[in-house]
Amino acid sequence: MRTSRRLLFKAATLGAGAAALAGCERVVTAVNREFFGEGLPPKLALPSGTEIDPEFHLLSRAAFGPWPGDVQRVKKMGREAWIEEQLHPDTITDTACDLRAERFESLYFSAGDVYEFRKPVLRDEITRHSLLRAIYSRRQLFEVMVEFWTDHLNIDLEKGDCIYLKPSDDRDVIRKHALGNFHDLIRASATSPAMLVYLDGKSNKVRRKTDDKPNENYARELMELHTMGVHGGYTQDDVREAARCLSGWTFDPKRFFALNQSEAFFKPDWHDDGSKQLLGQTIPAGGGRGDLDRLVDMVCSHASTAHFLALKLCRRFVSTTPPDSLVQRVAAEFTRTRGDIKCVLRLLLNSADFMASRGQLLKRPFKFMVSAMRALAADTQAEKTVLEPLQRMGHGLFQYPTPDGYTDDELPWMGTLMWRWNFGLAIAAGKQPGVRVDLHELGKALRDGAGRTSPSRWFAHLVGRDPKPEELTNLGAGDERQTPGLILAGPAFQRC
Repeated sequence: MRTSRRLLFKAATLGAGAAALAGCERVVTAVNREFFGEGLPPKLALPSGTEIDPEFHLLSRAAFGPWPGDVQRVKKMGREAWIEEQLHPDTITDTACDLRAERFESLYFSAGDVYEFRKPVLRDEITRHSLLRAIYSRRQLFEVMVEFWTDHLNIDLEKGDCIYLKPSDDRDVIRKHALGNFHDLIRASATSPAMLVYLDGKSNKVRRKTDDKPNENYARELMELHTMGVHGGYTQDDVREAARCLSGWTFDPKRFFALNQSEAFFKPDWHDDGSKQLLGQTIPAGGGRGDLDRLVDMVCSHASTAHFLALKLCRRFVSTTPPDSLVQRVAAEFTRTRGDIKCVLRLLLNSADFMASRGQLLKRPFKFMVSAMRALAADTQAEKTVLEPLQRMGHGLFQYPTPDGYTDDELPWMGTLMWRWNFGLAIAAGKQPGVRVDLHELGKALRDGAGRTSPSRWFAHLVGRDPKPEELTNLGAGDERQTPGLILAGPAFQRC
């Protein structure tokens, strides 16, 4: 972060005249396009054929869609090599994205410190940061998995103090473990202040000589949504025993102001330290804070968890009705590696089923918006005017009210297609506030040998295949700004 800010300061100093006229954000754009690869290649080789190009398909699923030039880069290095590179994001230089996204200070504070910020600032910064990372990061698979785990471990900003606590959860739980180990991810989530508040774990106490009963809310969601699945084979007795294991873990913002300690902590006198019977196993009495670790290991290692996670990953990356054989292979890899997320994704993305599923998934609104801006090499700072269309599409970031997170099913998203069409037409026409595109420059890179940019070449760039005759007829002979907008609003671009 410090390196990126020094670069930004240097850029602003060297271009002080331009910054005075156009602002620091314009300087960032200029520096990124000049030095860090956000610019357009002079010539783009286009996919061809009636089927979606394999490299285009990979970038449409394991990334938020290709940036101009990405397809050629993957073809040059090979799909497997690209996947390996993406599975090790720390090896990928991401300076250009950092210059845009690391200015949001609230994201780097501890849970207790964030109470110094106003709620509108916190909401603005975490949502803009997420959108900018998705659009501009070269660590695309990492960002795709950040979105996946954000849904899987959903926390609504609007409940209680979650708006103050979600920034640290995003940093220390989701992003820290997005490509790590599933056991570690769930362990971190279980003691995240945001999750303790959202699912009432902070009030889970069983004090001696009282009538306290454990709060079962988080225990139930841990088993139903985070690990084993609703049909995972656990009982109501298992939920109660899991809640007993979790009792005593809490978060109190007052502790930060009194003791300068802003993390979750364990209160032994709130913990039910008796023997527990859970999923057919005995957890001996006297385990104290270690009961949490025993619980996490038991539910994460359960066969139902492997199947539940495999199915969910296959639904996100392959099909809403994935082949059972693929789900079983992914589940087996999950079990073999004890939840190694990299290994599971490697198997999934290199599978024949993944490659055979081209064009089958409806893009959720967030992916639709991000893929459109990436395809047009858009320049944005993700201001409120850019986030508003996402709200209208029903996909406001960190705003899903129930713990299951935004769905992968298609039907719930069908009612907001009009807002997609409006956004696609507006961004291509240069009429979307907060987004700048240079279709003339992009069109030059798409020209054929005769120096022309036809509707079919725009279609191939945006969809990854040649248009069908009826698709080409529907595009007509519109001008340069109408054609890409019609394609973005059309049925083919809605899927990946």
